[in-house]
Amino acid sequence: MREVVLVTGGSSGIGRASAIGFARRGASLVLVSRSAEALDRAAAECRDAGASAVHVCPADVLDADAVQAAVDRATGTFGRLDVVVHSATVMAYGRIEDMDPEVFQRVVDTAVQGTFHLFQAVVPVFRAQRRGSLVVVSSLLASITTPTMSAYVTAKWGQLGLIRTLQQELRDLPDVHVSAVAPGGVSTPIYEQAATVLGNSAHPPQPVYTPERIARDVLARVANPRRLKQSGIANPIIIAGFRLFPAVYDALVAPLLKMFSMGSDEVPPTTGNVFAPVPDKEATRGPYRGI
Repeated sequence: MREVVLVTGGSSGIGRASAIGFARRGASLVLVSRSAEALDRAAAECRDAGASAVHVCPADVLDADAVQAAVDRATGTFGRLDVVVHSATVMAYGRIEDMDPEVFQRVVDTAVQGTFHLFQAVVPVFRAQRRGSLVVVSSLLASITTPTMSAYVTAKWGQLGLIRTLQQELRDLPDVHVSAVAPGGVSTPIYEQAATVLGNSAHPPQPVYTPERIARDVLARVANPRRLKQSGIANPIIIAGFRLFPAVYDALVAPLLKMFSMGSDEVPPTTGNVFAPVPDKEATRGPYRGI
């Protein structure tokens, strides 16, 4: 039986790579993101990859009614919903004292409120079916902190709290699975679309992985669910340093971030795609070499 899969953030990065991965398995897809134009391009790639069917639902995860409509589209069209991949997110850089409060709130709300809206739409479907897989793309930054990324760190810590709570609430349904995949640095376009007030561009930290590599971990969670899968060889080492040697971690994190994740160019302040999509910058991969 071919899978019916809904993917949020399906027009770019890990979400798009995951959608293409499911398409290669012959899945029927419902792709969700804010950009109709970018969704159409992603849908064409999924059809070329072998998807049985592809429907696009332009929607912002902050709009609860739109999220519900996308889930209803999947169940109404295909009669069921087997897998949901939640990859929608936005990012911002800046010191706390310099951060625009509206940018901070939008980044946090996209991860926390957006995830809450998706859970409220999907869980009743999975309860009625008594089966289903929900995979959320989390982040290494759900387990550590770094300077100049307060909005994204807060967003991902809050989102992981929701994920873990839902995992506990669904223990009565052994065939309903909620997994989180937490990548480190990934070569996606999110860095070119991030809001920033730092005055320079940002890059994914080393080691940098391809979105297709992270997508393989996402797809693997359907057959092999995990509460939290760290997707990156350095993640456990970094988390151990953060938890066990906080003074050393705090002394090193800022200079290492500046050395390996910040450009030497000049970039004017921008809100990036935080408030509205930038379709021309949406793609599966960003410009960085990944492994």
